[in-house]
Amino acid sequence: MKILVTGGGGFLGQALCKGLIERGHQVLAFNRGHYPALQAMGVGQIRGDLADAQAVMHAVAGVDAVFHNGAKAGAWGSYDSYHQANVVGTDNVIAACRAHGVGKLVYTSTPSVTHRATHPVEGGTADTVPYGEGLGADEVPYGENFQAPYAATKAIAEQRVLAANDAQLATIALRPRLIWGPGDQQLVPRLAERARAGRLRFVGDGQNKVDTTYIDNAALAHFLALEHLAPGAACAGKAYFISNGEPLPMRELLNKLLGAVGAPPVTRSISFKTAYRIGAVCERLWPLLRLRGEPPMTRFLAEQLCTPHWYSMEPARRDFGYVPRVSIEEGLARLASSSNAQESITP
Repeated sequence: MKILVTGGGGFLGQALCKGLIERGHQVLAFNRGHYPALQAMGVGQIRGDLADAQAVMHAVAGVDAVFHNGAKAGAWGSYDSYHQANVVGTDNVIAACRAHGVGKLVYTSTPSVTHRATHPVEGGTADTVPYGEGLGADEVPYGENFQAPYAATKAIAEQRVLAANDAQLATIALRPRLIWGPGDQQLVPRLAERARAGRLRFVGDGQNKVDTTYIDNAALAHFLALEHLAPGAACAGKAYFISNGEPLPMRELLNKLLGAVGAPPVTRSISFKTAYRIGAVCERLWPLLRLRGEPPMTRFLAEQLCTPHWYSMEPARRDFGYVPRVSIEEGLARLASSSNAQESITP
């Protein structure tokens, strides 16, 4: 198959491109920049912006399937910047799939679309989260009153992808939770940097259980979804949580990740109320003082960091055979090996 991967230059995007090439597919990546790593894999690259309808239309021409992985992520920024990339961009991808007769669209979503303040999610599925009472199997409950434009715009985009599912275009949304592993340039490196500077704290007691996803497992879920996706398939038009299925207390998980990259453990904490207030102040000060970068805390982050978030993998196993292949312990060993190798070649 000829497959387009939007956001192919990112952490998950590169894993998708690599895995697809290994599976014998012809792969194109649609990115805003040029990535030598993709060129070395033999991935064709098309430069453009998701919000540019003509550029997306050009990129989708002639492909059999699309992995729509590209998005604006993060906990900070203007709503419009997120809306353009995540909502307008997704609308453009759907329209291009329609125009070119593409039959399969796999969308990379996020569990954050179900975020509701500090309401815990413990063992839920996309059919039952967040409350699980009185909801039919065909209902996908979403969060309300999002404190972050990322979650809000991803929720809109996911709903549009699922609504687009029909006899001509089969769609599916995957919600991988906190992807990590070798090659990550965002999550673990940022945590390690703050830990080494003594600026990392738990919000609450750190006993809230959370799910994460090793990079190979996140990519595997996408490949299996593609294989099983077709009009009328059990997974068509549905959303699925994806993780390792090994929830750990935040305190244990974070310190295991930090230990794997040689960063010091976190021992100190602040209360949720304090973190939430700090987040609210930061959200006011950053635009007022025109401060650069992301603030150290936001209200959304405070809520996420202190709340249990773990999910059932049963629907993904049942409908497209997803079973994580790399355990957290094996993933940590691979991360440590990669980190050590990187340190040995760094002058």
